[in-house]
Amino acid sequence: MYKNVLQAISGIEIYPLISFVIFFLFFLALLVYVCVVSREHIQAMKHIPLQADDAAQAQPEGGVLC
Repeated sequence: MYKNVLQAISGIEIYPLISFVIFFLFFLALLVYVCVVSREHIQAMKHIPLQADDAAQAQPEGGVLC
């Protein structure tokens, strides 16, 4: 049933190609970013969860984060 519905839509064959191109470009951009980023940046990002949370200390008590 669904096969006949999809075959009746004109121009439907372009959508799988578009989705593949978007996925491929995203994956390629991520790969380039990983290869280009400096080791110092990676080390700084690695230690962020271990650092004191200055933003929480600057909030007055009972403050709500927006």
